[in-house]
Amino acid sequence: MKGGNGVAEPPVIVERIEDADKEKKKKRRSNRRSKHNSVSEARGETSNGFKSEEKTRSSTSMNCSSSKQGLEMATDEQSPVRASDVGFTSMPTMHINERVAFGCDDTAVDVGGTFSNSCPEPIAYSGSSPFHQFEGFARKKPFAPHWPIEAVNEALEKGEAFKALFRVNAHNRLEAYCKIDGVPTDVLVSGISSQNRAVEGDIVVIKVDPLGLWTKMKGSNGSSNNSTLVEDCNIVHEVNGVADNSYKGKGMVDADCEYGNGRSGVPLEKGFYDGTQVTRAAARNHVNGHHQYGSECLHVGLLAGQNEGINSVDALAAMTSRYPFKRPTAKVVAIVEKSLRRNAIVGFLNVKQWFSYQELNRKDAKKNSANFYHDFVTLTPTDPKFPKMIVFVRDLPDSIKKRLADGDVTIEMELLAAHIEDWSAESPSPRACVSRSFGRGSELETQINAILYENAIHCADFPPQVLSCLPSTPWEIPPKEFQTRKDLRDLCVFTVDPSTAFELDDALSIEKLTKDTFRVGVHIADVSYFVLPNTALDEEAHTRSTSVYLLQRKIQMLPSLLSEEVGSLNPGVDRLAFSMFWELNSTGDVLDRWIGRTVIRSCCKLSYKHAQDIIQGITDLEKSNTLDGLPQLHGKFEWADVIRSVKCLHEISKTLKDKRFSGGALQLESTKVVYLFDEDGVPYDSSLSERMDSNFLVEEFMLLANMTAAEVISRAFPNSALLRRHPEPNMRKLKEFEAFCRKHGLALDTSSSSQLHQSLEKLREKLKDDSVLFDILISYASKPMQLASYFCSGDLKDNLNDWGHYGLAVPLYTHFTSPLRRYPDIVVHRTLAAVSEAEELYVKHRRVLKGNDGEEVSRKCFTGIYFDKAAAESPQGKDALSNAALKHGIPSPELLGDVAAYCNERKLASRHAEDACEKLYMWVLLKNREILLSDARVLGLGPRFMSVYIQKLAIERRIYYDEVEGLTVEWLESTSTLVLSLSGHKRLFKRGGPGNYMSLGNAAWVVNPCVLSVETDCTGDCDATCTAKGEVEPTSKSWVDPGTFPLTVRMLSTIPVALYAIGGDDGPLEIGVRLYMSSYLK
Repeated sequence: MKGGNGVAEPPVIVERIEDADKEKKKKRRSNRRSKHNSVSEARGETSNGFKSEEKTRSSTSMNCSSSKQGLEMATDEQSPVRASDVGFTSMPTMHINERVAFGCDDTAVDVGGTFSNSCPEPIAYSGSSPFHQFEGFARKKPFAPHWPIEAVNEALEKGEAFKALFRVNAHNRLEAYCKIDGVPTDVLVSGISSQNRAVEGDIVVIKVDPLGLWTKMKGSNGSSNNSTLVEDCNIVHEVNGVADNSYKGKGMVDADCEYGNGRSGVPLEKGFYDGTQVTRAAARNHVNGHHQYGSECLHVGLLAGQNEGINSVDALAAMTSRYPFKRPTAKVVAIVEKSLRRNAIVGFLNVKQWFSYQELNRKDAKKNSANFYHDFVTLTPTDPKFPKMIVFVRDLPDSIKKRLADGDVTIEMELLAAHIEDWSAESPSPRACVSRSFGRGSELETQINAILYENAIHCADFPPQVLSCLPSTPWEIPPKEFQTRKDLRDLCVFTVDPSTAFELDDALSIEKLTKDTFRVGVHIADVSYFVLPNTALDEEAHTRSTSVYLLQRKIQMLPSLLSEEVGSLNPGVDRLAFSMFWELNSTGDVLDRWIGRTVIRSCCKLSYKHAQDIIQGITDLEKSNTLDGLPQLHGKFEWADVIRSVKCLHEISKTLKDKRFSGGALQLESTKVVYLFDEDGVPYDSSLSERMDSNFLVEEFMLLANMTAAEVISRAFPNSALLRRHPEPNMRKLKEFEAFCRKHGLALDTSSSSQLHQSLEKLREKLKDDSVLFDILISYASKPMQLASYFCSGDLKDNLNDWGHYGLAVPLYTHFTSPLRRYPDIVVHRTLAAVSEAEELYVKHRRVLKGNDGEEVSRKCFTGIYFDKAAAESPQGKDALSNAALKHGIPSPELLGDVAAYCNERKLASRHAEDACEKLYMWVLLKNREILLSDARVLGLGPRFMSVYIQKLAIERRIYYDEVEGLTVEWLESTSTLVLSLSGHKRLFKRGGPGNYMSLGNAAWVVNPCVLSVETDCTGDCDATCTAKGEVEPTSKSWVDPGTFPLTVRMLSTIPVALYAIGGDDGPLEIGVRLYMSSYLK
């Protein structure tokens, strides 16, 4: 209840739980019938959506059922107990190999939103025609007005409301979550009324409900949780701190965990608030007076205030700890900054209903004309986190309006670009405006262009003003550079990259100093020499922020002339580099180091396969004396030099790796799907790939370089260093995973990152004959991990404990090794150059002052192992650092924080685009095959659906089998066992409301054993790629046997499934899955 000043009451109210629960149940009883009908209507649309086994919309089979499921869970205390209300048995749900968008603790986020429909939901608009009420939504004001600006600012200052990032459950859009920093559990915002017009990515102000209205935590005792809704979106494939580099192939070097949204404390005057500006002071998100980054930054957090001497965050955290099986709930009371995703909606127009209405009124030309101007069509976004939208016909592009006038129904087959124009409190749906058409939804180029648009990927050609910043060709290193750089052209330097790589960022070298001492060199392309601060090239690189790799297409951060030629460390040519040397002993200890700008000449470009052959002894001149398959060698060096260098580097990398893991580092990685393409760029097959020793060789030295760079720049510029942090995981989720493993006889210790890694390595050995289960466990172990992010050191100068990288178990980390494809690396290069130059200036100045008094001045006072803090804080040191920072364009802490936030956002967007593209090619592969047979592992099981993992494609999907015509479901809750049987009983209507049952083909692809036996004789022992008509063609070496009825399923059972492509011209793309069964009753 609001007071007279319009401010909401405090979020946590001390009251008797019993009284609150009585009031809650009373309200539920009064609304039971209406909510029950809502569930029925949602499910009714699900049934009717399936018209055939082949032409099926993904949203009806998955998301729509999830919508019903979410409603059932919201009303689980008011409805009679049914089979579908029984608990669901599962592992903590995940989406394997589908990197998650954001680090919300409890938000289910499905990556690659172009592949699943939004859930059916009521849409209406107050208009004159029946078409305006085609889904029967009541004519009433569905939303409360947003709070005025004064009330918002006052509530934030008093701690009576919280500012947070709004994240929507991709499986059930009626569920959204907000993370409040300092509160261990995410806050649930359930239902469109409570969400109050907020959409995915908005920064909102929420008012937490009283304790008595909180909901039960999913999975808690006594809750009816027939669900595997993804509560976390923290599935991280980069916890190792190493790279997201599918193109570069640097394994996982430098990729850490991805972070997604803008910086904490975004100024509200840059956003929106019902047309009113909000004060900057109220908008900036301060915790302990400083901006928050990383996973916490994602959630924007609380603008903390004191409420009668008690911190409201602490009070809410204490309440959640006191009642661990209850989840806080809240309502959105204001939207303080609108998500950029509102401006990049991709979806399909639904025009057939509009055509039907026009047909009814075709005789009344005047009325029809008026309706053409005032009427609307609906837009269904491809991202299930967004609601259906209203699009006025008058606002459509002229080309689409003309096609409507001509009765062109093929408009429904096209993907359209749109943005949300408005969402008033009077309308249950937002109003969108369509800008253009991408083309037919089934076409590959259409989908790729839509992915780029949805993620705001800058893919236009580089403008002339940018190209004018590039050096003229042919280019040679200016003579003056040899005077200021160390000349390393006589050193045996080489690159190790994927065979298809053209952007060669890094090179390696090694020299043997003594029997047990080596000097290892990492040489990184000196891109900052070409990309000067505040130039058009610099602005373009910052705008793009990162290169994007879409399997068959590359969108570069820098022009090719720079990234593939003059800036790339190509073999046989002189190139500028930024080098680091370490003197290492046999135990991996760093005895000394040197950092500076150099000139190198790579002698060869090795692929990972070349390096792996050398490591394994396949390439050995002493044994085979053959050079077949090796690349061209340049300069005075021989292959014996390169082979010896690779072997020595491999041995040292193993020592560094062992030392890193013994120090607490964690490695979570599973197999990766690799697609095989024909000459036209169309995928025809896929395989699973694992990293080789040569990948780890490169990775270890890149990690060492990144850690060294972080140490140097943070010491010299403690307030303006661009670093990367990775917070500790969500311990509640980690403990849940530990409990699951214990239940299934798998020992797991999560007390520290080191113990977790050791436990997983033991499980790897124990499950060496069950690689599928181990892949699943590794992916689930990644689930509780937070997201890594860039941050400015000055923003966390009072919270040094928050600087660390959990996955790497190091206190300092940054990105230095990939400046050709990442803008943060360029910033770090400039900072390192400033430190190196300041060191030279200081040393020169001190030597002049000291004269001949004999006192030694260290030449590595800033970049060496031992940092001379007194020198850095002396007047001469401060002047040297300040002048060097100005020369090299080091941003101020405030500007650097903005750079970090923007790079986080762009990095996440590029990851979304890459994931969506991978899923697109998976869809194309299945579309061409029609049906792909595979074994699947059961991850979750219940009376309504099961969740399965398909290793061949490394994905998780659901199979719904409740309310399926001809199928009997028996759920044995005591043993968590499912029995599916064929039934001859014909049921015309489903439980709970009108609507037909789904056909059997939507849950299972049933073949006749007689037909199958003939096909088996033809194919022999081959894997089957079957068409919908039952034709079989061999594709690989293993045959998948169909299951038989009755089918008994338990947790972790292996079952046969049939995968197929859904959507294209008739809806969003999705990968469908059905049971693969045989029966003579077919």
